[in-house]
Amino acid sequence: MKNVFDPADVVELTARINALTPSTTPHWGKMSVDQMLAHVNVAYEMVYDNKRPTPSWLMRFALKTFVKDKVVGPTPYPKNSPTAPVFRMTGAKEFALEQQRLIAFIERVQHGGTRTFEGKVSPSFGPLTAAQWNVLFYKHLDHHLTQFGV
Repeated sequence: MKNVFDPADVVELTARINALTPSTTPHWGKMSVDQMLAHVNVAYEMVYDNKRPTPSWLMRFALKTFVKDKVVGPTPYPKNSPTAPVFRMTGAKEFALEQQRLIAFIERVQHGGTRTFEGKVSPSFGPLTAAQWNVLFYKHLDHHLTQFGV
């Protein structure tokens, strides 16, 4: 698995994101490319912007118990996997803005490095190691870039 903390891997991810165009279509799923970019940005918004509601204690317990290992584990996501309501996108999004935001977020993660993420608390899963954060960010982004053929 690639590493979101490695500058060379971030360059590769950025190139893949820049290969997307407003007319890129998915190989599977219902999201448009602009919605996909906005969808992927939600994970970073939860870390950096506090724009999204924090799950209740009961929901956090359920997420840690039943979902965490699937999200931070090495097994790729299956096509058409269900998503949490906070990640669901409807309506058109501004492609260029969402693309720029995503690149800025992944560069911010890389510059922060593992020291920033080691033990950092996820709003959904509690404290994670830097390695788990890497899997969370990379696996999700790779899944959707592959969905759109880049």
